[in-house]
Amino acid sequence: MQATIEGGPAFAYINVDLNPGETVVAESDAMSSMAADLDMDAKFNGGFFSGILKKFFGGESLFVNHFTNKTSDVRRVTLVQATPGNMREVQLGGETICLQPGAYVASTPELKLKARWAGFKSWFSGEGLFKLTVSGTGTLWYGAYGELLEKQVDGEYIVDTAHLVAYEPHMKLKIQLAGGLFSSLFSGEGFVTRIEGQGKITIQTRSLSGLAGWLNPRLF
Repeated sequence: MQATIEGGPAFAYINVDLNPGETVVAESDAMSSMAADLDMDAKFNGGFFSGILKKFFGGESLFVNHFTNKTSDVRRVTLVQATPGNMREVQLGGETICLQPGAYVASTPELKLKARWAGFKSWFSGEGLFKLTVSGTGTLWYGAYGELLEKQVDGEYIVDTAHLVAYEPHMKLKIQLAGGLFSSLFSGEGFVTRIEGQGKITIQTRSLSGLAGWLNPRLF
């Protein structure tokens, strides 16, 4: 399998060239084009119950699509994400990565996708009751709205809830008000995520909630 991310940082997409017998797993509706003789099979996202949790409480799709090359030559599928922005390829070697709702784009079939409890505070802040964890050995592709920035955390760090994309599972996340009640309500910041521990996080430079907040007064 050969995959390249092109079109970034504003309009990234993934060209995946599948050798005979290879499969790539992608988020529902991620395929923008593919070879006519590729086989596509829709399956529950991590199983039936896990798929239900991700769909209704975690902001993920109920199904994922498996694209398999059953021909005798290389075939290509092109994958995109729902929002304009960049994508990232990560090679996992047995470790686990946590993704915010909507960040997952695709992965190799060896990786396992699971829903992880995030808490009622996460749901109240608009980020869903569950987070998506990806573990195993294989390749993961995820994306975001805007550019992706990586930050090494050593101690504590605060990120707007709408800007956090990925983080390591041993790190502790606490949803809290950005400041006092008055400041949080009228500063436009609302809830933030306090990250505690040591490890890497990935944040996005834009947020859909910020775009919606900018558009609403101009449209209505």
